[in-house]
Amino acid sequence: MSTHAIVRRIPNSFKTLALGISDEIDLEKAKTQHEEYCKALRNVGLKVIELPEDENLPDSVFVEDTAVICNGTALICRPGHPTRQKEVEMIRTVIKKELELPILEISDPEATIDGGDVLFTGREFLVGLSSRTNEAGSRALAAAFPEYPVTPIRIKHKLHLKTSLTMAGPDTLCVSEEQESQDILKKIEQEASFQYKTITVPDGDAANCIYVNGTLIHLSEFPNSTKVFEEKVDFNRIALNISEFRKADGSLTCPSIVIKKTK
Repeated sequence: MSTHAIVRRIPNSFKTLALGISDEIDLEKAKTQHEEYCKALRNVGLKVIELPEDENLPDSVFVEDTAVICNGTALICRPGHPTRQKEVEMIRTVIKKELELPILEISDPEATIDGGDVLFTGREFLVGLSSRTNEAGSRALAAAFPEYPVTPIRIKHKLHLKTSLTMAGPDTLCVSEEQESQDILKKIEQEASFQYKTITVPDGDAANCIYVNGTLIHLSEFPNSTKVFEEKVDFNRIALNISEFRKADGSLTCPSIVIKKTK
């Protein structure tokens, strides 16, 4: 069972200075959606550690990119966009002091890696080689967690690997019908160490979901994809609207780091 989640409040600067803004962000609505998001995490049994906002870091609500935590160890990431690299400082502090987990740092100065490119399936790591994560970053992840196979996958157009595919249940990948998602799935079937079941949704953004503690958290904005989840998923589901995050390239997994802390 996962035990904790790290989240970070939205700074006002998110409204105009976040990377990848595609439409006008309603800041108050975004803050309400973030509260609902945190509530959903608490409802699945997670203790939510909520960090304060930082106006100097407009993208810092997207904590997922700052660390990869597995088997009680945290690898501090080096985000691929230079404006985001300071975000790791507070995350490092809270992991060290509040969660008291051992921390690994990336030694290679050339390595970049965003947590949004790292999918842990429970059996292995799939790593997107994207505009934010490079091969040196993938090697740093492999060095940090030598007990698991690591399969790098080239990402052509999407921001991160997890924009195209996530876990939707035990040994179950959620992918969309979009060509890039299907190409990535094909590569996983050819190169990954394990075979996975799949749930295929019609909407690209809906492929990013969170499976935690026996519950699937998915987007509510896509009725056709919701219908697929209703038909295919026979355990608890929570549907959330994160429309304002998606206007800044945000996906459902982006605003949290979910952690399994052993006592």
